[in-house]
Amino acid sequence: MNRQEILTKYESEEDKLLISKLLDKIEFVEKKNTVENTDFLDIHQRSILEKVLTLIKYKNYVAYGGYENSERKMIILYPEKLETVFENNYFDYNNIVQVIRITLPNEMRGKYTHRDYLGAIVKVGIKRDKVGDILVSIDGADIIVIKDVAVYLNTSLQELTRFSKSVFELHSIEELNVSIPKTEVMDIIIPSMRMDSIVSEIIRTSRSKAIEIIEEERVFVNNELAIKNSKMLKEGDMITVRGKGRFKINQILSSTKKGNLVLEVEKYI
Repeated sequence: MNRQEILTKYESEEDKLLISKLLDKIEFVEKKNTVENTDFLDIHQRSILEKVLTLIKYKNYVAYGGYENSERKMIILYPEKLETVFENNYFDYNNIVQVIRITLPNEMRGKYTHRDYLGAIVKVGIKRDKVGDILVSIDGADIIVIKDVAVYLNTSLQELTRFSKSVFELHSIEELNVSIPKTEVMDIIIPSMRMDSIVSEIIRTSRSKAIEIIEEERVFVNNELAIKNSKMLKEGDMITVRGKGRFKINQILSSTKKGNLVLEVEKYI
């Protein structure tokens, strides 16, 4: 299947550009026999590219975000001669990514959220796709970035007033502080385990609006795009709704007299 046949399967110009860049990198890997990587991808972008890779039967790649459960990942493409290196996890990811650690002064501990750090990054002119996950703690944050922009971003953030008393350090990816994510538990009442019913309740919207969001391809279950409203979910499933957050179905607690289900859901905050 050639490039044009692949691109005609997608309507969005943004998706077509994303795919074209991937195909360019594959050609470069095969021609130069070297490693190439995309920028950091959100779950929707990664889903698109992994479908393309499956379509063209390209297997020499890994999705990498710095730690096991990272939300934002890049796709790393490699030539056949390096199959063993990647399969045995010998590749040095420090060639591609780096960690910026911000330690806040005592009086600012716990004051900044993910939104504050992301806002600062955008303010200094770094595009979102150059930055992976931002791991926020009470003391500050660890920011995973593409290595090419690490020094510039580290220096630029220090010039912002909000970080004037903070300590900045560059670290290897092995030194990343992976904190336990903050969550809140809520109970919802649903008529069934259908996806549209659950999405409607977890994001506090109407059933018709939930269906619209699903049809817009904004819902992912266990990191896979889910487009069937009637898809039946189960305990342990992780749901991501783009623009609304991430949720985990913990357990079915009980049923009501009317036959509805009481579901315990964990929201990541």
